[in-house]
Amino acid sequence: METENLKPAAAMPGQQIASSNDEGEGLAVGEIVAVVMEHRWLIAAITALSILLGGAFVFVSKPVYKADGLLQVEEKGGGGMSAALKDLQPLLGDSTTVSAEQEILTSRMVLGRVINRLKLDIEVQPKTFPIIGSAIARRYKGEEPNSPLFGLASYAWGGETLQVDALDVPRSAEDQPLILTAGENGSFELFDEDGESVVKGAVGNRATAGKFSIFVSNMVARPGARFVLVRRSMESAVELLRKEFTVKERGKKSGILEVSLTGRDQEKIGVVLDDILKTYVRQNVERRSAEAENTLKFLETQLPTLKREMDAAEAAYNAYRQSRGSLDLNLETQSVLQSLVEVDNQIVALKQERDELRQSFTAEHPRVQAVDQRLQRLKERRSQFDSDVNKLPDTQQKVLRLARDVEVSTTLYTDLLNTAQQLKVSKAGTVGDVRILDQAAVSREAVGMKAPVVFAVAALLGLIVSLGVVWVVRSLRVVVEDPETIESQLGLPVYATIPHSPEEAAIVRRIKSGKGSGELLAIRNPEDDAIESLRGLRTTIHFALMDASHNSLLITGSSPGLGKSFISKNLGAVLANAGQRIVIIDADLRKGHINKEFGLRREIGVSEYVVGSAKIEDIVKPTSIPNLWVVTTGQIPPNPSELLMHQRFEQLLEQLGQQFDTLIVDAPPILAVSDAAIIGRMTGATLMVARAGRHPIAELEQSVKRLNHAGVQVKGFVFNDLNTDRQRYRYGYKGYVYSYRYSKSA
Repeated sequence: METENLKPAAAMPGQQIASSNDEGEGLAVGEIVAVVMEHRWLIAAITALSILLGGAFVFVSKPVYKADGLLQVEEKGGGGMSAALKDLQPLLGDSTTVSAEQEILTSRMVLGRVINRLKLDIEVQPKTFPIIGSAIARRYKGEEPNSPLFGLASYAWGGETLQVDALDVPRSAEDQPLILTAGENGSFELFDEDGESVVKGAVGNRATAGKFSIFVSNMVARPGARFVLVRRSMESAVELLRKEFTVKERGKKSGILEVSLTGRDQEKIGVVLDDILKTYVRQNVERRSAEAENTLKFLETQLPTLKREMDAAEAAYNAYRQSRGSLDLNLETQSVLQSLVEVDNQIVALKQERDELRQSFTAEHPRVQAVDQRLQRLKERRSQFDSDVNKLPDTQQKVLRLARDVEVSTTLYTDLLNTAQQLKVSKAGTVGDVRILDQAAVSREAVGMKAPVVFAVAALLGLIVSLGVVWVVRSLRVVVEDPETIESQLGLPVYATIPHSPEEAAIVRRIKSGKGSGELLAIRNPEDDAIESLRGLRTTIHFALMDASHNSLLITGSSPGLGKSFISKNLGAVLANAGQRIVIIDADLRKGHINKEFGLRREIGVSEYVVGSAKIEDIVKPTSIPNLWVVTTGQIPPNPSELLMHQRFEQLLEQLGQQFDTLIVDAPPILAVSDAAIIGRMTGATLMVARAGRHPIAELEQSVKRLNHAGVQVKGFVFNDLNTDRQRYRYGYKGYVYSYRYSKSA
C-alpha cells in the first residue's frame, strides 16, 4: 500500500502570510457542528446526568390527583314556586350572580364548615427518611408495616397508619409540628418541636396533659416509628384548602361553575370536594329560607295592628250609619271612594316595601329613592282626591271617610294575610338558586407531567445546559485550534499538519504503564495518517536546508507536552526510509527520553562527549531502522546550559554533519529554558512544534520573539495532533483534510 498526503502549498521560508478573511467573521454552521462533535462526550454525559435526575424526580415526587364537579347557578331565586310567587321577588332579594357565588364557595363560611366536619385541621404524616423515604413507603404494598431499611427503625418505611380524631393544643402550638412516637401495645408519646414530651397515652383513650389533648382511634406502626402531627389554626387550614381548591365559570355567562380540588390522597379529595358542594348548596337553601322567614316575621308583626285598625274602622262606620239611619253613597261618591282606597292601598304597600329595602340599603340607594318618588306622586294624587271630597256635603264626606277607612283596612289586611300564607309555602318549598350537576369525580391517574414528558424535558434541559457548558468552555479557551491562525497571526508558514493518531496515543499509554517499550509509530504502522503527514514534510525540509550553512534541523516548542520528540524520532525514521543517513540528537539534557523509544540506554551520550570522556564513535548508536542513528543525552548533568554552550558541542554538530545527510536536534521548550536558543545558533534551520488546543497564540508569538532575540530565525511550524474528526464537519478551507491513498489488492 502506498500513501500520499496532499495539502495546500505551504509558504516558502520567510514568506509573509496574509490573513484571509474570505470566510467572514461569523460562526459557520459547520464550525458549530464541529464544536458539538468535539465535545460530544461531554454533551452526552451532561444530558445523561439530566435524564438520571429526571428519573430520580419521577421516583421521589409524590403523585397529585384531581377531583372535579359541576354546579349550576340559576339567575332567579325562589325555588320551584318562583312562577307562583313572582310578585314576592322584590321581597326575596336580587337574582343570584355567578361572581358572588364563586366568592361564597371559597369563603370561610363554607370551607370552615367542611374543615370542622372532616377534621381537615389535623394533619398526620408518617415521618419518612429524607428524599427517598416517602417514595419507598408509597410503593410498599404489604399488609404489615415494612421492615426498617438501613437499620433506621425510627422512620416509617411503608404500611404505617395513624387515625387522630381529636387534637387540642395551645394557641402558641398551632401550625407547629408535633412528633408522635409509637410504643409497645398501642401506647404512644407526643413530643413538641423542641423534643420535649407533652403527653403520653394509648390507642382508644383520650390523653390529656395541660393544654394538650389527643384521641387516637387507630394506630398501625412498629414500636419506635414516628409520625408528624400538625394542628392547624382555622385561618391556616382555610388558606391551605383554598390553594388546592379552584372555582371557575365554564363559558361566559353560562351559569355553570366548574370546581376542582387537587391533593395527594386520591380517596380523601373526592370526599372533601363532595362535602364542599353539599355544604355550599345547603347554605344557599338556608339563606333563601331565612329570607322568607325574616319577611314572614315582619308581616306577622304587622297583621295584628292591621286587624285592630280594620275592626275599629268597621265599628266606626257601622255606628255612624246607625246614628244617621240608612245612608247610601251616590255613584259619584262611590267612584271617589274607590279611587281613594286604591291610592291608600298603594301608599301602604310602598311604605312596607320601603321598610323592607331599608333593612338592606341606605336612604340614598337608587331603589329606596325610586320608592320615595312613587310615594310622593301618590301623596299628590291623594291631595287632589281630598280636595274633591271637601266639595261634597258634610254627611257624604263623613260617610265617605268612614267607608274609605273600612275598605283600605280590609284590603291591606287581606293582602298581607295572603302574602304571609304564600311565604309559608315558599319557606317550605325552598330549594335554593344552585344545584349540583356532577358529583365529585376523582382522576384515576395522577395529574401533571407524566414520566415520559419528564424524561423528555430533562433530556432537553440537559442538552441546553451541556451546550451552554460547551459555549462557556469554548469562550474561556483562547487556544490555537487550526494552523491558519498561526499563519495569519504570526506570518510564519505551517510546513505540516499532523493529525491525531489513536495508535500513537495507545503506544504512549503502554509505555507509561510499563507494558511496552521501543515502539515507533513509523515502524509499527507506516500507513498511519500522522506518518503520511511527516512524509509530506520531507520535501519542505529539503528546501528549508538548501540555503542553510548546516544540514541540521532544530525541533523545539514553546512548552512541554507538545509532541516534539514524537516529531523528531518519527521524522528521522521517515527520512531514513527514503535512503538518507539520519542521526537524531537528543539535546534535552534535562528530560530527554528518545532513547526509550529505540530501546537504548541513556549513558554514553552528549554529556560524556562534551566533557571529553567519550569519542564520537562511542555516542553514535545505531537503531533497528536502517540509515538511522541516535545520540542520547548521556548522564543528566547539573549544568545543561553550560554544556550546550561549550565548543565541543558545536564541534559535535559539525562532525556529525559531515558524516550524515541530515541532523535532527531535539531541544527543550524555549519558554521553559534557554537551551533551544543556544542550540539554534549552531543549526541550519529551526522548526517550532505547536499542538492543537494547547496554547494561545500569544504563547507562540512569545516563543518566536525569544528565539529571534537570540539570533535564531524560525523557519516555520509543525502543527501537531489536529482533531480530524472535528475538521470533517467544518466548511471552507479550514476544514480541508486530504488523505489520498492507493491500495493494491492481494
